[in-house]
Amino acid sequence: MTTQRGRFFTSVSRSVEAAARHLNIEAGLLEQIQCCNAVYRMRFPVEREDGTIEVVEAYRAEHSHHRLPVKGGIRFAPTVSQDEVIALAALMTYKCAIVGVPFGGAKGGVRVDPFARSPRFLERMTRRYTTELVKKNFIGPSIDVPAPDYGTGEREMAWICDTYDVLCPNGMNNHACVTGKPLSLHGIPGRREATGLGVYLGIREAVAEAEDMEPLGLKPGLEGKRIIVQGLGNVGYYAARYLQQEGGAVIVGIAEREGGLFDPNGLDVEAVFRLRKESGNLLKLEVGEKIARSEELLERDCDLLVPAALENQITAENAPRIRAKIVAEAANGPVDWEGQEILRQRGVFIIPDLYLNAGGVTVSYFEWLKNLSHVSFDRMTSRWQEESARRLVETIEGLAGKSVEAVMRRKLIKGPKEVELVHAALAETMTTAYRRLRGLQREKDLPDLRTAGFVYALGQVALTYRDMGIFP
Repeated sequence: MTTQRGRFFTSVSRSVEAAARHLNIEAGLLEQIQCCNAVYRMRFPVEREDGTIEVVEAYRAEHSHHRLPVKGGIRFAPTVSQDEVIALAALMTYKCAIVGVPFGGAKGGVRVDPFARSPRFLERMTRRYTTELVKKNFIGPSIDVPAPDYGTGEREMAWICDTYDVLCPNGMNNHACVTGKPLSLHGIPGRREATGLGVYLGIREAVAEAEDMEPLGLKPGLEGKRIIVQGLGNVGYYAARYLQQEGGAVIVGIAEREGGLFDPNGLDVEAVFRLRKESGNLLKLEVGEKIARSEELLERDCDLLVPAALENQITAENAPRIRAKIVAEAANGPVDWEGQEILRQRGVFIIPDLYLNAGGVTVSYFEWLKNLSHVSFDRMTSRWQEESARRLVETIEGLAGKSVEAVMRRKLIKGPKEVELVHAALAETMTTAYRRLRGLQREKDLPDLRTAGFVYALGQVALTYRDMGIFP
């Protein structure tokens, strides 16, 4: 019997094979691109709060060494498996290729429920996991650079960074061993919201195409579009917030582990997030219609569905009942192969995960570069840009014979902050990547954007191997 995790790995493999049919890649090279180069499975003891011992199972998969370091998040979840981390690592390889980030793909996972463990247990476990990675050379600024994923965040990345620093005391670039760190530990502004912001930017780019929206009966643009978001974690929250506040979309549904909320007139994302944080349960909120099973919310009527939680949320079982016209894969692998085929036959437009979820690794790349250079991006340029802008404004004022109004003057001469540079670079990356994939789809008459994404990514990885002289 195929498990949920095994099905995810199968879906990724089938997508690669479907894309390879549109490329001239010889069998040996394709096999090398597809295979996972290294997997480390470990089991280690962690002391519980009551003094008893729990043996924890964990993994780190390095999918492709065509570029180093490899890059990918670490997730804490009771469902973690070897097949799952290999599938996620493979997606990271293709994701990095699509957005032009010079990493191979990797992924890590610890089989534990982080919501049922104390912070002290999680700290001991994270530090021991890091120690195991160091012992086997599965972490390092030029080797393998983890990041947050489901069930982890800045706190866990700080523990990893600190542990690595203790175990490798002479490293000059130790802070570059992991990304997604707190700002106080040389993180970068904008990393926390990066994946969700990237989801918003990718959706905004996709729905701007009138040629793609007209067959769906939708007007171009985000304004007024009815959206259901599954998952109110880091990705889902920021995606929903930007879609509502910047895009003018109407968030009609929000789903989480315990259930969901639905309101055809729209939900206030900020208010729902704050109230859930206070109560710990969406179903305790006195807003909207309460949906006991979050899976049911996926099937409600909307223009755009954003699954931003875990993989295999839309399958052959529920795909016929999905009423959204667009499915935007904010999570990794939320639509499996069979579910995708059903949605495509029904005319649903899918924005694939290997593109849409790439905002996180893009800004992680910026953080890694910052840690290697040991200087923030704005420090060397912001004041110089302000002085240049001031001279330009003064020149224009002299030619015009009058002064610019004070508020406008401040806006014109203000140098960029680091977070503004990060957001601008992320927007450029997501916009360029989408236009590249959509253009490739048209040029080669490919069936969908997912195929276009894999075609482009496979081509880039193959080119690297050929340029290395490994394959003719």
